[in-house]
Amino acid sequence: MAVRYFSRADAEALAQKVLGFSTADEARMNLNSGVEGNTRFAQNQISTAGDAYDASITVTSAFGKKVASATTNRFDDESLRTVVQTSERLARLVPEDPEYLGELPPQTYIPVEPFFEGTANMSPEDRARAVVAVTGPAARQNLVSTGFLNHFTGSQAVANKKGLFAYARATGVNFTTTVRTPDGTGSGWAGGGENDFSKLNVAELGERAIRKAELSRNPRAVEPGEWTVILEPTAVGNLVSLMAFSLNARQADEGRSFFSKQGGGNKIGEKFLDERISIVSDPADPRMAAVPFSGEGLPNRRMQWIENGSLRNLIYGRFWAQKNNREPTGFPAGYAMTGGNASMEEMIRSTERGLLVTRMWYIRPVDPRTILFTGLTRDGTFLIENGRITTAVKNLRWNESPIFLLNNIEMMTEPQRVSASEDGSPGGAIIVPAIKARDFTFSSLSDAV
Repeated sequence: MAVRYFSRADAEALAQKVLGFSTADEARMNLNSGVEGNTRFAQNQISTAGDAYDASITVTSAFGKKVASATTNRFDDESLRTVVQTSERLARLVPEDPEYLGELPPQTYIPVEPFFEGTANMSPEDRARAVVAVTGPAARQNLVSTGFLNHFTGSQAVANKKGLFAYARATGVNFTTTVRTPDGTGSGWAGGGENDFSKLNVAELGERAIRKAELSRNPRAVEPGEWTVILEPTAVGNLVSLMAFSLNARQADEGRSFFSKQGGGNKIGEKFLDERISIVSDPADPRMAAVPFSGEGLPNRRMQWIENGSLRNLIYGRFWAQKNNREPTGFPAGYAMTGGNASMEEMIRSTERGLLVTRMWYIRPVDPRTILFTGLTRDGTFLIENGRITTAVKNLRWNESPIFLLNNIEMMTEPQRVSASEDGSPGGAIIVPAIKARDFTFSSLSDAV
């Protein structure tokens, strides 16, 4: 499959041309280009497959503090000149933006590029072979598999009239599968994401989903309430991400988040979690490699968000950082959380009575001040009695905050990368352990499989 994205040289030449058309006080070009491929399967056979090639350019123009943007996906000279003129015309019409700080001067970036040739060169045949590694075993065991494999290869570039230029290539692949029993009572799920396709063991993921589907047949009801839980890494990622992506400094300073301090300000420096918890983002870490700049061209760097249970940093945009005499942080594309040295088997053996949860679903906010959310368990929930799994149980609705979860930890495994978005879409790397925790709140039963 041909890889179609702008090279560094082509992106630089395009930036020079586009910015050369500008008559505004300041101007920035954002270029995104690449290919996305996907294969979907259902009823143990491929149902759809496709490759989409796209490129777009956004021009932001400013006259003083009057700022506006326009976008096009056409790259002939007339279209490029038109998109620049459109952004300038709009900028003259809009009110001033009091928070506009102007464009950045040239920056220094971490020399990292989350790009892997094996992912970039994936073909429809490669995707089909990966899918068959799941559908074949499922069909042979009289089970029904469905799922989605998607990958992307592309480049991003940012340039402005002050001489800033940033460019990086990236690849990513994500695979999820749900396997059901023919009677519809059992359901198992597995998924994963990587920048490098060679690290994604699709057959192993399929095996895991098949095993869970078999084990989850004919679930029985258990009572809601506060339970000891063992959350698999995907379920942990589902919950911890709700906290990790709520670390907004402005919301905290304005009294609109859990991280707001009573009487004003924020909780930076305060201990609020179990001391075993640390969370970091680092675009140079091979486990969570990411493009090392933001859409403004702001460098992304290693950030320690939580250290030994204490809040070390919040996410500061340029305006709020300047207002509070701090350095802007950029937004984390992903994160890694510390874990422990327990195994899943050890956590199960140590549990007198509890629930093993594969993942969460239909997650919705309840109270942002406590990061309280509600959702459902899905695709494999099991009762643990006297140190062993005894039966599958019906899914439950939960009402819980990751803050409470991360203060009730009993045991953790080594962290691993997970696919923790509800829809299985690729995103930044999320690296978390499985967790055994006490007093996890389930509010009601659900008949959904």
